[in-house]
Amino acid sequence: VIGFFLGLSRIFLRNNYTLLFISLLQGQLSILQEKIDHLERLLAENNEIISNIRDSVINLSESVKDGQKNPEAVNFGQGSVSDLFPSASVLLAVDSEDCLFASKSGSHSSGVQMLDVYDILPFDNPDGGVWKQGFDITYNEDEWDSEPLQVFVVPHSHNDPGWLKTFDDYFRDQTQHILNNMVIKLQEDNRRKFIWSEISYFSKWWDGIDSQKRDAVKRLIKDGQFEIVTGGWVMPDEASSHYFALIDQLIEGHQWLEKNLGVKPKSGWAIDPFGHSPTMAYLLKRTGFSKMLIQRVHYSVKKHFATQKTLEFFWRQNWDLGSSTDILCHMMPFYSYDIPHTCGPDPKICCQFDFKRLPGGRISCPWRVPPEAIHAGNVQHRAWIILDQYRKKSKLFRTKILLAPLGDDFRYTESSEWDQQYQNYQKLFDYMNSRPEWHVKAQFGTLSDYFEALLKESNLGEKSSNSLFPVLSGDFFTYADRDHHYWSGYFTSRPFYKRLDRVLESYIRAAEILYSLALVQSSKFEKMSVFPSVDNYKLLTEARRNLGLFQHHDAITGTAKDWVVVDYGTRLFHSIMNLKKVIIDSVHILILKDKSAYNYDTATPLLKMDDVQASQDSLPRKTVIKLTMQPRYLLIHNPTEQERFSVVSVNVNSPRVKLLSPLGKPVTVQISAVWDGATTVSHEAYQMSFVAHLPPLGIGVYQLLEDESSEAVLADYNIYVRNSRQEKPDKVFKIKEMQHSVDNIILENAYMKLWLSGMSGLLEKRGTERGLHPAGLER
Repeated sequence: VIGFFLGLSRIFLRNNYTLLFISLLQGQLSILQEKIDHLERLLAENNEIISNIRDSVINLSESVKDGQKNPEAVNFGQGSVSDLFPSASVLLAVDSEDCLFASKSGSHSSGVQMLDVYDILPFDNPDGGVWKQGFDITYNEDEWDSEPLQVFVVPHSHNDPGWLKTFDDYFRDQTQHILNNMVIKLQEDNRRKFIWSEISYFSKWWDGIDSQKRDAVKRLIKDGQFEIVTGGWVMPDEASSHYFALIDQLIEGHQWLEKNLGVKPKSGWAIDPFGHSPTMAYLLKRTGFSKMLIQRVHYSVKKHFATQKTLEFFWRQNWDLGSSTDILCHMMPFYSYDIPHTCGPDPKICCQFDFKRLPGGRISCPWRVPPEAIHAGNVQHRAWIILDQYRKKSKLFRTKILLAPLGDDFRYTESSEWDQQYQNYQKLFDYMNSRPEWHVKAQFGTLSDYFEALLKESNLGEKSSNSLFPVLSGDFFTYADRDHHYWSGYFTSRPFYKRLDRVLESYIRAAEILYSLALVQSSKFEKMSVFPSVDNYKLLTEARRNLGLFQHHDAITGTAKDWVVVDYGTRLFHSIMNLKKVIIDSVHILILKDKSAYNYDTATPLLKMDDVQASQDSLPRKTVIKLTMQPRYLLIHNPTEQERFSVVSVNVNSPRVKLLSPLGKPVTVQISAVWDGATTVSHEAYQMSFVAHLPPLGIGVYQLLEDESSEAVLADYNIYVRNSRQEKPDKVFKIKEMQHSVDNIILENAYMKLWLSGMSGLLEKRGTERGLHPAGLER
């Protein structure tokens, strides 16, 4: 341990030497003596750090002897930071369960590697007949004589939390009616089943219903008629979302379910995200799931998997040398998750069994053959027709257990549709099941009903071998639903809102950490009882849910209508504003050394954030810090669990800046120009940059003041112009005008060299120790 800390201290010192060396290269030879003096101060500071580390090691050794763990952060504040942070460094034990894959040895053993699949597929699109993107499916009628076909028809309604309408408009117009009807209609017949995914909608509906209806929902769940699948706040996008946000929305949904229903989902259901990531499979596995379903995969991949009967597989992480990340995955084989594309390969036939499309309704079948209501005169013929589709679909899988989803976007809104679908299908089931020579058992089911039957059929326990189903590793990007219609634009569309998502995500992490620490402190002092813990907790919850809502596959992707995007953006923006308040309130408590001096006043907050954003669609503006001879305090928080050295930049109103570290030592700063235009320097604001050093989860309190003898390093500029402006020299910065030419502009340091066009200013090539690299668009 001592060797580790001493080695770390030498790294600190080497970093400071590197900073000095770079400064010399920048032409600062005239202040060499000042740098040497500064280095001496750093050496003295380094000795002090080593002394503190030595004391920390002694304290740590005592803690280890006592078998204690101290999860709190390190104090580098020396009186400027709250006493909340102890001085002892902490080494946390690693749970072996967190690193299961690291304990494995051997080679990767996936039977199906997606990189290989993509190499061998021609990605052509020949006409496959009634299954346009597939092939003709045939079977022998005696194939099920020894083992009957089990069919699970799974009713569902896919509710987008925003797309063509806003979240609230969809809920008002459709979703609340779906859920209200669900409670009534499922209780009419205990053979009826239904699944639901989006907890954002379900929680909003739950808040508005009475206790009698809530009890009915709990009974339906207990009896296995109603199942929550996945249970995230939304059905998230799997390409643009950050995995922190994916986990957050999953936690938000699961905690809501645990608190209000006492249930935990068992199976994943992702029918609409535009391509599928192994990261989502891994997160579901670590959540405790062992089964999942996906739908939007390139049609050529689906066809290939159908020919190989690998539409059901164990999805394993590429880096897993064992099998600890395996999760059983079902890939739906056809074009869409709607009813015409889920009963079998022929959508013209399947559409005739979507009984919402009965003649006289608002929607019909595009193949111009309508459904027929089932009655005694046609039940034999109609049952045989749909059984033929079920049998053909089952030929694409390795077992005689078949899944047939029954739903679409915002289905089952009206009471009449529940009757149309459930009553007609029950007549079909009753007839099929009464014909033993047909060797079929058909019924309504939940997703878990299907997977449980599948596992039983295949003799697979939760942790048994994967002999029946192949093991697959890789991802399912980029998605195409037809021809060359690749769904890749959403990776980068609406970048402003994608950025806003990441900003809110970072604010949530910082606010949650600071709030938690402040809550502990506020409970220790009576005067801090006015700390708005309840109100701020509500703001945190609202922010997490707004972030979760934006992970929806029509939100962060940018595929919603413009007014819906504005609604999302407004939610993100308001949460950012609210979290700034939570952060300010929490830090106020944490930095006070004299807790008795605490005074909470919403009208005059103690602190301000370093940027201001006027609206959901405006860019943030940096706050300009007004400097005087009296110190102003700059607080910096490190929300990560690792020690950090990071460049921090703030705007100040004077280039004559002096910055003191939390130890009270001078810090080297660079002053850069804030530009009013391409070639005009503002003298209302200057950018001050420095390297901040913060412990894990720590707060650093720096002091800023105006100093006529400032040692700040001023940036130099070369401006390449077509015509000389012949303006007066800038009063602060050394700015040299360069005429454009055919010669390259070269920028370089010890690690990299860049060549830019003298005519256009665009990057042409770059060089590193490994050689030259063209910088064309193809890279």
